[in-house]
Amino acid sequence: MIPRYSRPEMVAIWEPQTRFRIWFEIEAHATDKLAELGVVPKEAAATIWAKAKDATFDVARIDEIERVTKHDVIAFLTHLAEIVGPEARFVHQGMTSSDILDTTLSVQLARATDLLIADVDALLAAIKRRAFEHKLTPTIGRSHGIHAEPVTFGLKLAQAYAEFDRCKARLVAARAEIATCAISGAVGTFANIDPSVEAYVAEKMGLSVEPVSTQVIPRDRHAMYFATLGVVASSVERLATEIRHLQRTEVYEAEEFFSPGQKGSSAMPHKRNPVLTENLTGLARLVRGMVVPALENVALWHERDISHSSVERMIGPDATVTLDFALARLTGVVDKLLIYPQNMRKNLDRLGGLHNSQRVLLALTQAGASREESYSLVQRNAMRTWEHGEDFLTNLKKDAEVTAKLSVAELEAMFDEGYHFKHVDTIFARVFGEG
Repeated sequence: MIPRYSRPEMVAIWEPQTRFRIWFEIEAHATDKLAELGVVPKEAAATIWAKAKDATFDVARIDEIERVTKHDVIAFLTHLAEIVGPEARFVHQGMTSSDILDTTLSVQLARATDLLIADVDALLAAIKRRAFEHKLTPTIGRSHGIHAEPVTFGLKLAQAYAEFDRCKARLVAARAEIATCAISGAVGTFANIDPSVEAYVAEKMGLSVEPVSTQVIPRDRHAMYFATLGVVASSVERLATEIRHLQRTEVYEAEEFFSPGQKGSSAMPHKRNPVLTENLTGLARLVRGMVVPALENVALWHERDISHSSVERMIGPDATVTLDFALARLTGVVDKLLIYPQNMRKNLDRLGGLHNSQRVLLALTQAGASREESYSLVQRNAMRTWEHGEDFLTNLKKDAEVTAKLSVAELEAMFDEGYHFKHVDTIFARVFGEG
């Protein structure tokens, strides 16, 4: 994590003080249940809460202890004993370090996902507003980067809305997948701690019970979680790339907002570069780059090894912080996006009506020509337009083989732009709902 691409609320989830607070709550809740079961004195459980509930854990002191113990959980428990006193001996009864570490990671990832879901909600709202603003703004659709048939700019944004709506559903599913609790002891058998403790801690921490843990929560859950973040990042990049293409000088149909005083180039004062969406492309690459290590973490040795640990200490914070920042930045880009309908119109008209070629092709087949003949007739007139800049409709009108099957009036009717947009309302209803 670096401040340049971080937002405070997400960063706070991963700060040492937050992590130690979660560790304490897990330990204290477990001790409460153990006291209820008669394993530890109720007075001890009460004292643990009373002395440490509002404590600020000394991160430097914990680090100092860890330099000796070479064990982070033991270092924390030692520091907790310094705060609590003799009753601290009842903390961590029958538990293993992974009970704390894995359950804490589940809590952090669940909280991080709540922020990511809120980010997507904000992005969806921005996309929806701009989509309805340009619901019927004509623009050329492109396949292979080449003019195809007309769409509307609102439809481009409706596609993005539907994609991010799916992203939200994936994040909701990923949160449910990752939010599990394991308090099952050294190899997951509950030999030294009752399963009811796990259930109690899970309820208190807003988690579900992991059905079978070994010494760890199975890492297929984490693999799915980070894969989901990678998919969301790819959706961020898809929309960012579309905006980058539309901002190219030769296209110039949309543009990132260029604020007063902003500079585009140290050398060329005229430049207005798509720096935000280029940045989003890079951030998406980073998030996706964290998916493969998560997948490789699935295959741990026997009941557990710690090959996954170093990976997750990095990708947990970095992936969530980076994606949080990217979603917020993309929302800002969409919200302030400069859109140029006049340039869309200019580009739409650039090829002299070639975007109506399919409609003419279909009309010729309806008039009795074979598909092969129809394609040949339309293509030869289209190629004249490509190669000589001639108007497509004019060429068709001059082609005797075409006019033998379609009248001039029929040909002219096929160049009605509204034909392409007759189902925009249907698509919008599918994406945004009726009304």
